[in-house]
Amino acid sequence: MHIQDILSAARGTTTFSFEFFPPRTPVAVKTLQSTLDLLAPLRPAFASVTYGAGGSTRDLTQSLVAELTQSDVFDPIPHLTCVGHSESEIMTLLTRYAAAGVSNILALRGDIPAGKSDSGVFTHAAQLVRFIKQFNERGLHPRPRGFGIGVACFPEGHPATPNRMTEMDHLKAKVDAGADWLCTQSFFDNHVFHDFRARCSLAGITAPILAGVLPLTTATGMKRMAALAGGMRYPARLIRALNRAGDDPEAFRRIALHHATEQCADLLDHHADGIHLYTLNQSQPVLGIFSRLGLWHGHLP
Repeated sequence: MHIQDILSAARGTTTFSFEFFPPRTPVAVKTLQSTLDLLAPLRPAFASVTYGAGGSTRDLTQSLVAELTQSDVFDPIPHLTCVGHSESEIMTLLTRYAAAGVSNILALRGDIPAGKSDSGVFTHAAQLVRFIKQFNERGLHPRPRGFGIGVACFPEGHPATPNRMTEMDHLKAKVDAGADWLCTQSFFDNHVFHDFRARCSLAGITAPILAGVLPLTTATGMKRMAALAGGMRYPARLIRALNRAGDDPEAFRRIALHHATEQCADLLDHHADGIHLYTLNQSQPVLGIFSRLGLWHGHLP
């Protein structure tokens, strides 16, 4: 379903959606399948599928997207990056996704793989958005409106653009190029998101903004995610609470889950367009959030 229809069908309520990454090993395949089975009753608005740096998971991403298109629960939205891709490669991927019935694409610049330089035809996500828009306008998608196009945004600031005003100009350029919706990088302080949404409004950006929430599960993962995100900030009250957990991993998970649930409750109260949960292919944090919000009444595995 086109993203505009997904959000319209929600009738002004906040949607929930999930992100998954393509598994690389047989064990990871089983883990993801179990996660999909357990999360299916939650009926997410859609499920995004990540795309490795420089297209390193290109085939795996396509395989997972193809699998999800056969589901009546998980409407897949594949990530597509322009780093390291030629125009013909991007055209091939779009053509395949269109033929498979995929309705939406999340268009990203993408990360440059370690030790490599970017040799892609597009250097900015706005160029990729424009290319997908032209694909739509040429009638290459079997559905009249073509792909719904999403882009990433960064409430705490893009690591490559320290000038916040220039950063907003870049985001506006992606929307003006044809983006239908925005999905934020994960954040842990909702004040940052609320301020970002207000700044988007002042900049004339009216596209729906989906808030990315990452339920932390381990201290190691917390540090790794902060590094990968290029400077993710954790509020002092969360750090203070997690410090009290000491070396107890179960206490860490409980505190982190409580924080993520509070984030989601606040986003619901402030009528966010959507909440996009970064699942890390795990079911328990997502089920825990839904249970605590009163949106699911099953038993945790």
